[in-house]
Amino acid sequence: MKTVPILFTFDASLELAAGVCITSLLENADPTTFYDIFVLHGPACDFSKSRLNELPEHYGNCRLTFRKVEGEFVGGYEVRGIPETAYYRLLAPELIPEYGKLLYSDVDVIIREDLGKYYDLDLGDNYFAGVDTCPRLRPSIRKYVTEKAGLDWQKGYFYSGNLVINSARLLADGKLKEFRELGRNAYLYQDMDIINISCNGRFLQLGPSFCMTVQLYDLMLDRRADMEEIHGKEEIERALSCGIVHYNGAKPWKEACPNMDIWWSCYRRSIFFDERFARDFWTGQRDKLETLSLSKRIKLLLRYPLDRHQR
Repeated sequence: MKTVPILFTFDASLELAAGVCITSLLENADPTTFYDIFVLHGPACDFSKSRLNELPEHYGNCRLTFRKVEGEFVGGYEVRGIPETAYYRLLAPELIPEYGKLLYSDVDVIIREDLGKYYDLDLGDNYFAGVDTCPRLRPSIRKYVTEKAGLDWQKGYFYSGNLVINSARLLADGKLKEFRELGRNAYLYQDMDIINISCNGRFLQLGPSFCMTVQLYDLMLDRRADMEEIHGKEEIERALSCGIVHYNGAKPWKEACPNMDIWWSCYRRSIFFDERFARDFWTGQRDKLETLSLSKRIKLLLRYPLDRHQR
């Protein structure tokens, strides 16, 4: 049995999303994988009576540990509804000292494969492994990276939603002190800006199957040849068929969005499924559609296609 430590950070408002995310993680684990799951949360949260605690009993291939974080990044800059807990991943090497390396994932994701191979990666002197935001094909992010973050975009600007964290190297090089200092700044992309500014050039680049965001999904559909040139055809197919789906825009439990069918399929199989919540959600979506003109309905269907690559 191989133990794979993985970290999540969230507050009570994301409990449902976390439950579905962790369900997808455990459902798709190899028979020989045991996940040591850690949850970092703020002092106001109490998960002692949460249904999340039922997951180890239900699946048996994991251990779930909650750790309260106090006095860190209090008053940290919050934007786009992303809370203070987003910064906690920066302190993982101190807060989870049991491991010299661990995985991190946001909870607005669906994990469709075993993650053991990512934990087995040799990070060398890199601080993180992650997925590039693809500034090469995205002029707006290229401009932001160059003009606002002051970085060389050709060295990559990486998503922070799914990471392999080299805790031992970060501690050895005193990076956490720098993270705390940078955390006082009002960066637009918060923790993502901090790790990219502090660790530029020290990322091991992974393919988009490790973090298929909305932006990368659109590029795979609209600029397939360019994405295949960068990552290869096999990696693009893998991202679409079995990679991690990251809902880093609209949330499928709140509104219509690309690949929402994948989230809802997992939700319906989970112990968190609630028939009334599902009824109310889909009734709300129907009511919204009925107020739209035919042309707007067609545009909506074109914008939010169902995932034709799910197998």
